[in-house]
Amino acid sequence: MNKNTIQHAEHSASLEQEFESQTVPLSHRHSTRAVSAVWFGFPMILTNAVFGGIMAYNLGFWRAIVAILLGNLVLFAYVGTLSYLAGKTGLNFAMQARKTFGSRGYIITSAFLSTVVIGWYAFQTGLTGTIINTTFGWNMTGTIVLATVLYTGVTFLGVRALSIIGMIAAPMFVILALAALYFVSQHTNLGQVTDYKGTAGGITMGIAMTMVIAGFADSGTMTADFTRWSKDGRSAVIATFSAFPIANVVSLLSGVVIVSAGAGINPAQNGGDFLHLLIGHNPLLNALALLFVFINLGSVCTHCLYNGAVGYSHLLNSKMRLWTIILGVIGGLLAVVGVWSYFLNWLSLLGVAVPPIGAVMIVDLLFLGHIASTRAETAYRGSAFLAWAIGTLCATAAHLWFPDYGEALIGALVGGSAYAVIHSMRVKKLVTA
Repeated sequence: MNKNTIQHAEHSASLEQEFESQTVPLSHRHSTRAVSAVWFGFPMILTNAVFGGIMAYNLGFWRAIVAILLGNLVLFAYVGTLSYLAGKTGLNFAMQARKTFGSRGYIITSAFLSTVVIGWYAFQTGLTGTIINTTFGWNMTGTIVLATVLYTGVTFLGVRALSIIGMIAAPMFVILALAALYFVSQHTNLGQVTDYKGTAGGITMGIAMTMVIAGFADSGTMTADFTRWSKDGRSAVIATFSAFPIANVVSLLSGVVIVSAGAGINPAQNGGDFLHLLIGHNPLLNALALLFVFINLGSVCTHCLYNGAVGYSHLLNSKMRLWTIILGVIGGLLAVVGVWSYFLNWLSLLGVAVPPIGAVMIVDLLFLGHIASTRAETAYRGSAFLAWAIGTLCATAAHLWFPDYGEALIGALVGGSAYAVIHSMRVKKLVTA
């Protein structure tokens, strides 16, 4: 399918323009409710229930709760600030990165994140096939192919489709999670879950915080692709708050409760996955559980695919919908060959290399915005790349030698601070010259 065919499809179907390479005009901005729906449906996923359960298994109920709240506080500050900039300007991530990393330098950061996020899409698409196979007995490869077609089709419709799937995915997650807890309560006193102390001790508070942050480090850094549709910066921050902490805490907490109640199957690996609790009661609930897997994981897959498609379409002066198809197929193929087996390595990459990018952009575009808005554009901004490298190196060192302190937070703080220091030294040098 070529570019002209995509343009014809967009016109004939009256699909909304996606503004891949320009500011979203105020006349095309969406309501706060619509943009919030794009974001709050994103974290309401089974993967988060798994994460929450693993944290509880290792830390116990209350320490897991503290790690979740602290991680979400960091996410809100990080993603909320980037969202504010997006709502204020109407610029997508690639266009923001161009201001900070240079007219050619931004290609490196944008291509990196647009590729990383497709890896997350591939993982979640493969996870769809795995869950459906183990729970319902469907052929794994066939299910992955079906999921790829469905998720690519929804993303092709554009950002409004992400809003709709979010409006469906979030309440469906809450309803079925409550149903799972109801079945647990039939043989367990849920009032005792707060006494759960954990058993393994394999992860620390810092590692748990990194799990919370790294899970949305990629799309969180690229939040501008979603929140540029907000009417202003304030609306964009409200939309972010609906995801971090609200939706993210709810989904993680569900996994914490499942494991703390003793209802998880192999919680060291599967955490608080509650799908098995919904199966075998009646055909209607079985059907809802099957639909839930596709809608639930489809929510995160469509968001990630949209990020990647917007990024590559801007880089190559193309169309978002064309790259949705290309990247959707590539991600589907990666899912078929088993990309999810590298999940822990992928999560480590997200926690180490991604947060410094957003931190550098925050310092440059917000705290030094009066300077960034007036300086002449250059091909590469070495100060931004140096700060990114320093932040990533420090995060890597923390990951290897000081994991208790959380590499994602360390990378962001060091990267942003390094950029501020480098910038101040350059200014001082110019003044004294």
